Amino acid sequence: MTLEKTNYKNLLLIFTRNPELGKAKTRLAKTVGNETALEIYKLLLQKTCKVAIKVNADKAVYYSVKIRENDIWDKKHFQKYQQKGNDLGIRMQHAFEEGFNLGYQKIIIIGSDLYDLTPEIIDDAFHQLDKNDVVIGPAKDGGYYLLGMKKLHLQVFKNKSWGTSSVRKDTLQDLTEKKVFLLEELNDVDVYEDIEHHPAFQKFLKK
Repeated sequence: MTLEKTNYKNLLLIFTRNPELGKAKTRLAKTVGNETALEIYKLLLQKTCKVAIKVNADKAVYYSVKIRENDIWDKKHFQKYQQKGNDLGIRMQHAFEEGFNLGYQKIIIIGSDLYDLTPEIIDDAFHQLDKNDVVIGPAKDGGYYLLGMKKLHLQVFKNKSWGTSSVRKDTLQDLTEKKVFLLEELNDVDVYEDIEHHPAFQKFLKK
Protein backbone atom coordinates (compact mmCIF):
# COMPACT_ATOMS: atom_id res chain seq x y z
CA MET A 1 0.00 0.00 0.00
CA THR A 2 1.13 3.53 -0.70
CA LEU A 3 0.06 6.88 0.64
CA GLU A 4 -2.98 8.57 -0.84
CA LYS A 5 -2.78 12.34 -1.04
CA THR A 6 -5.82 14.54 -0.42
CA ASN A 7 -6.12 18.32 -0.74
CA TYR A 8 -3.84 18.93 2.23
CA LYS A 9 -0.32 20.16 1.51
CA ASN A 10 0.98 18.93 4.88
CA LEU A 11 1.46 15.38 6.13
CA LEU A 12 1.72 14.15 9.71
CA LEU A 13 3.42 10.78 10.14
CA ILE A 14 2.83 8.85 13.38
CA PHE A 15 5.17 5.99 14.18
CA THR A 16 3.73 3.47 16.63
CA ARG A 17 4.67 0.17 18.16
CA ASN A 18 2.01 -2.49 18.27
CA PRO A 19 0.75 -2.66 21.88
CA GLU A 20 1.71 -6.22 22.84
CA LEU A 21 2.40 -7.61 26.30
CA GLY A 22 6.11 -7.93 26.96
CA LYS A 23 7.04 -5.80 23.96
CA ALA A 24 5.73 -2.38 24.97
CA LYS A 25 7.90 0.02 26.94
CA THR A 26 10.39 -2.69 27.92
CA ARG A 27 12.69 -0.34 29.85
CA LEU A 28 9.73 0.96 31.85
CA ALA A 29 8.52 -2.61 32.38
CA LYS A 30 11.69 -3.44 34.32
CA THR A 31 10.30 -1.27 37.12
CA VAL A 32 6.50 -1.44 36.82
CA GLY A 33 6.03 -4.88 35.18
CA ASN A 34 4.86 -5.87 31.72
CA GLU A 35 1.13 -5.47 32.36
CA THR A 36 1.41 -1.94 33.75
CA ALA A 37 3.87 -0.94 31.03
CA LEU A 38 1.36 -2.08 28.41
CA GLU A 39 -1.46 -0.12 30.06
CA ILE A 40 0.73 2.98 30.13
CA TYR A 41 1.62 2.58 26.47
CA LYS A 42 -2.04 2.20 25.53
CA LEU A 43 -2.73 5.47 27.35
CA LEU A 44 0.08 7.13 25.40
CA LEU A 45 -1.35 5.81 22.13
CA GLN A 46 -4.80 7.17 22.99
CA LYS A 47 -3.35 10.58 23.89
CA THR A 48 -1.32 10.69 20.67
CA CYS A 49 -4.42 9.81 18.67
CA LYS A 50 -6.49 12.58 20.28
CA VAL A 51 -3.75 15.12 19.64
CA ALA A 52 -3.17 14.07 16.02
CA ILE A 53 -6.86 14.19 15.08
CA LYS A 54 -6.90 17.93 15.83
CA VAL A 55 -4.03 18.72 13.45
CA ASN A 56 -4.99 20.12 10.04
CA ALA A 57 -2.99 17.80 7.80
CA ASP A 58 -3.20 14.40 6.19
CA LYS A 59 -2.31 11.77 8.75
CA ALA A 60 -0.64 8.40 8.32
CA VAL A 61 0.00 5.84 11.05
CA TYR A 62 2.97 3.57 10.48
CA TYR A 63 2.80 0.35 12.51
CA SER A 64 5.96 -1.37 13.73
CA VAL A 65 4.81 -4.96 13.22
CA LYS A 66 1.35 -5.37 11.77
CA ILE A 67 -1.42 -3.07 10.56
CA ARG A 68 -4.47 -3.27 12.83
CA GLU A 69 -7.88 -2.68 11.28
CA ASN A 70 -10.11 -2.24 14.32
CA ASP A 71 -8.15 -0.11 16.74
CA ILE A 72 -8.06 3.49 17.97
CA TRP A 73 -6.74 4.79 14.64
CA ASP A 74 -10.01 5.39 12.78
CA LYS A 75 -9.66 5.10 9.00
CA LYS A 76 -11.79 8.24 8.64
CA HIS A 77 -8.85 10.21 10.02
CA PHE A 78 -5.77 8.05 9.54
CA GLN A 79 -4.23 6.13 6.68
CA LYS A 80 -2.50 2.96 7.85
CA TYR A 81 0.83 1.57 6.72
CA GLN A 82 3.62 -0.77 7.76
CA GLN A 83 7.06 0.54 8.66
CA LYS A 84 9.75 -0.71 6.26
CA GLY A 85 13.44 -1.11 7.02
CA ASN A 86 15.91 -2.62 9.45
CA ASP A 87 16.45 0.39 11.68
CA LEU A 88 14.52 3.46 12.71
CA GLY A 89 16.42 5.74 10.37
CA ILE A 90 15.61 3.66 7.29
CA ARG A 91 11.97 3.36 8.34
CA MET A 92 11.59 7.10 8.85
CA GLN A 93 13.41 7.87 5.60
CA HIS A 94 11.06 5.57 3.67
CA ALA A 95 7.98 7.27 5.15
CA PHE A 96 9.29 10.76 4.34
CA GLU A 97 10.23 9.69 0.82
CA GLU A 98 6.72 8.37 0.18
CA GLY A 99 5.22 11.66 1.31
CA PHE A 100 7.52 13.91 -0.69
CA ASN A 101 7.08 11.75 -3.80
CA LEU A 102 3.36 12.45 -3.57
CA GLY A 103 3.95 16.18 -3.53
CA TYR A 104 3.48 17.09 0.13
CA GLN A 105 5.13 20.42 0.90
CA LYS A 106 5.78 19.86 4.60
CA ILE A 107 6.09 16.57 6.47
CA ILE A 108 6.36 16.05 10.22
CA ILE A 109 6.93 12.80 12.07
CA ILE A 110 6.09 12.09 15.71
CA GLY A 111 6.27 9.02 17.89
CA SER A 112 3.62 7.75 20.25
CA ASP A 113 5.24 7.95 23.67
CA LEU A 114 4.88 11.61 24.56
CA TYR A 115 2.01 12.49 26.87
CA ASP A 116 2.74 16.25 26.86
CA LEU A 117 2.56 16.75 23.10
CA THR A 118 -0.25 19.09 21.97
CA PRO A 119 -1.89 19.93 18.62
CA GLU A 120 -0.58 23.48 19.05
CA ILE A 121 3.02 22.27 19.15
CA ILE A 122 2.55 20.31 15.92
CA ASP A 123 0.75 23.22 14.24
CA ASP A 124 3.59 25.52 15.29
CA ALA A 125 6.11 23.07 13.82
CA PHE A 126 4.33 23.17 10.46
CA HIS A 127 4.25 26.98 10.66
CA GLN A 128 7.97 27.20 11.48
CA LEU A 129 8.76 25.31 8.29
CA ASP A 130 7.66 28.43 6.37
CA LYS A 131 10.95 30.05 7.30
CA ASN A 132 13.16 27.15 8.38
CA ASP A 133 14.56 24.08 6.62
CA VAL A 134 14.04 21.68 9.51
CA VAL A 135 12.07 21.68 12.78
CA ILE A 136 13.08 19.48 15.70
CA GLY A 137 11.25 18.84 18.95
CA PRO A 138 14.02 18.06 21.44
CA ALA A 139 13.39 15.35 24.02
CA LYS A 140 14.99 15.54 27.44
CA ASP A 141 16.79 12.23 26.91
CA GLY A 142 18.92 13.63 24.09
CA GLY A 143 16.72 12.41 21.25
CA TYR A 144 13.81 14.18 19.59
CA TYR A 145 10.04 13.75 19.72
CA LEU A 146 9.30 15.53 16.43
CA LEU A 147 11.11 15.99 13.15
CA GLY A 148 9.79 18.16 10.34
CA MET A 149 11.15 19.14 6.93
CA LYS A 150 10.04 20.48 3.57
CA LYS A 151 12.55 18.51 1.52
CA LEU A 152 14.41 15.30 2.21
CA HIS A 153 17.68 15.62 4.14
CA LEU A 154 19.00 12.09 3.85
CA GLN A 155 21.93 12.52 6.23
CA VAL A 156 19.50 12.90 9.14
CA PHE A 157 18.49 9.25 8.83
CA LYS A 158 21.96 7.73 8.56
CA ASN A 159 24.76 6.80 11.00
CA LYS A 160 22.79 7.31 14.21
CA SER A 161 22.76 5.26 17.41
CA TRP A 162 18.97 5.24 17.62
CA GLY A 163 17.52 5.23 21.11
CA THR A 164 20.60 6.82 22.69
CA SER A 165 21.33 10.26 24.10
CA SER A 166 23.51 11.25 21.13
CA VAL A 167 20.77 11.26 18.47
CA ARG A 168 19.78 14.92 18.64
CA LYS A 169 23.37 16.16 18.86
CA ASP A 170 24.39 14.04 15.87
CA THR A 171 21.32 15.15 13.92
CA LEU A 172 22.04 18.83 14.53
CA GLN A 173 25.63 18.22 13.47
CA ASP A 174 24.31 16.95 10.14
CA LEU A 175 22.29 20.14 9.71
CA THR A 176 24.87 22.82 10.54
CA GLU A 177 24.40 24.42 7.11
CA LYS A 178 20.59 24.36 7.33
CA LYS A 179 18.22 26.65 9.17
CA VAL A 180 16.88 24.60 12.08
CA PHE A 181 14.14 25.61 14.52
CA LEU A 182 14.02 23.95 17.94
CA LEU A 183 10.64 23.58 19.63
CA GLU A 184 10.24 23.42 23.39
CA GLU A 185 11.93 20.50 25.11
CA LEU A 186 9.56 17.77 26.27
CA ASN A 187 9.95 14.46 28.06
CA ASP A 188 8.98 11.24 26.32
CA VAL A 189 8.15 8.17 28.38
CA ASP A 190 10.83 5.48 28.39
CA VAL A 191 11.78 4.72 31.99
CA TYR A 192 10.19 4.93 35.44
CA GLU A 193 11.73 8.32 36.22
CA ASP A 194 9.82 9.78 33.25
CA ILE A 195 6.45 9.07 34.88
CA GLU A 196 7.31 8.97 38.56
CA HIS A 197 5.97 12.46 39.30
CA HIS A 198 3.68 13.00 36.29
CA PRO A 199 0.01 13.35 37.38
CA ALA A 200 -1.32 11.41 34.40
CA PHE A 201 0.45 8.21 35.44
CA GLN A 202 -0.11 8.12 39.20
CA LYS A 203 -3.09 5.78 38.87
CA PHE A 204 -0.78 3.16 37.38
CA LEU A 205 1.83 3.52 40.11
CA LYS A 206 -0.50 3.11 43.08
CA LYS A 207 -1.48 -0.46 42.27
